[in-house]
Amino acid sequence: MTTIKFDDYLKEQLKDPEFKKGFEAESAKLESAVALMKAREAAGLTQQELAAKASVPQSTVARIERGDNTSFDTLSKLAFALGKKLEVNFN
Repeated sequence: MTTIKFDDYLKEQLKDPEFKKGFEAESAKLESAVALMKAREAAGLTQQELAAKASVPQSTVARIERGDNTSFDTLSKLAFALGKKLEVNFN
């Protein structure tokens, strides 16, 4: 059985434009999810506590931290509750 490194496999898959498009979209959602989770944890808040401060359901915080889509309005509420400013970049 031949073994291939994941990085090599990914590099090959990214040559396919459709795969690359989907990969980049999912990566952006994951980056947002990780950023929210890190900010929440740095603030010493549980999902429930952050949700209460932002006036959103705890399930919304959990969904975003899983990488599900959300609105800018919701992200703004969460950022404000964390004492942060929401920034969007198009790189």
